[in-house]
This record gives sequence, C-alpha cells and structure tokens, in this order.
Amino acid sequence: MREQHERGRREGAGSGAGRAPGPAAEVARGRGASRTGASGTGASATGASGAKSSSPAQRRGRPRSEAVERSIVEAVVRLFEEGLPLSELSIERIARTAGVGKATIYRRWKGKEALLVDVVRSMEPVDPPLPGTSVRDDLVAMIEMLRQRGLAKRSSALLHNVFAQMHGYPKLWDMYHRTSVLPRRQLMDEVLRRGIQNGEIRADIDFDLLGDLFVGPMLVRTVLRSDGTPGEGSAEQIVDAVLAGGRAPR
Repeated sequence: MREQHERGRREGAGSGAGRAPGPAAEVARGRGASRTGASGTGASATGASGAKSSSPAQRRGRPRSEAVERSIVEAVVRLFEEGLPLSELSIERIARTAGVGKATIYRRWKGKEALLVDVVRSMEPVDPPLPGTSVRDDLVAMIEMLRQRGLAKRSSALLHNVFAQMHGYPKLWDMYHRTSVLPRRQLMDEVLRRGIQNGEIRADIDFDLLGDLFVGPMLVRTVLRSDGTPGEGSAEQIVDAVLAGGRAPR
C-alpha cells in the first residue's frame, strides 16, 4: 500500500513537471524577470558591478540649483561692473569668476548669448500681471512698465552700457528681442485686439501703427530724450491721448 502511494506521488510529480505553466505561473515568472537585472542573475536592481541602478529622476540629470544659477548671473554682473567689455567676456572667464566649471554653465544655457540675455532681463524690473479690468487699464499697466524699464536703463550706468554694447552684436540683440521685446509686443497686440472686438477701439486704424502710437511716446521720453523724466501719471496721459483719437465712435 505504501509502495503504491509512493509510486503515485512520483508519477504525479513527473507529470506536473511536463505540463505547461498556467496563467498564474506566467505572471509570477514575469514579475520575477522584471526584478532581475540585465544579466538575468536575479540580483534586485543591481548592475554588473553590484551597485544600485539610478532612478528615472536620477537618470534625467540632477535638479537645477537656483543658488548656482544666481552665482553665475552675479559673476557676469560683477565682470561688467569691473568694466569688462562684451568682446572679452567668455564662458571660461565667467565660470572662473563664479567658481564653477564650464560644463555647469552649458547645462543651463546654450551659450554666452543666451546667458547674457538672462542676465540683462534679471537687471530689469519684473513685469506684473495685467489688471484685466479694462483695455485702458491693461494699456496703462504696459506703458507704465515701459517707463520703469526705460528709467532703469537711464539710472543704471551698467545696464545702459550693456545695452549700448548689445547693439554691436546682432545675434545677441536678436535673441534679446525675440525673448524679451517680442513677447511684450504680442501681449500688447492681444489687448488691442480685445479693444477692437469690444468696440472700444476703432478697427480702421493700421494695427501695427496703433501699437506704435502707444509705445512710441514713452520710448522717446525715456530713451531718446535726456532733458526730461516722465513722472507718475505719464502712462495714463499717453494712453488717454491715443484712445481719444482711436476710440470707436459711439
């Protein structure tokens, strides 16, 4: 009786080994394979050297450090303050001044031009969000920021000098225009289109000319003229004067 029982157990084990694994076995096998490394050894999350593999976040690169970026921008400003012209400003010199490697800078900026654009923008006043209460209020806010940026250039010899040099570098000036000037003009266009759609502004005025009529007077008074400083309320005066001629008839 015992011999029959042992013979049956051995035959059952043999037949089980020959059967194809069921779905549960396939899932278990898949899970086991996913836990093994590329070498198939089953060593959880380890490579050939035995070190733990990096997480996806680690593989994408280390997070950008604001402190490092700030030190790089401050290094450029310091070099400008020392009188270094743009022609002598190099990534190597910036890195040495900031106490970082050149690769640290190139990980954050494509080149010197992109870095300089960010430096110049960091020296300008920050544009606040538009109030959104009316087309007039939005236009006044935009012209007021133009006044503050213009006065910042006049009051800051450093910023004025940097802008004067930028004009001699077409690639740098074009990049600054695309990343700083153009977005503001596009925002101005959005406000003007809203005014035309709402019936607050005439639709028969050349669109580009209309934008220039708002921006031009403040640029003249802050950049081209040195004998007068536009004070508080200048933005309101300009916007109201242009709207008086450009307002849609009731």
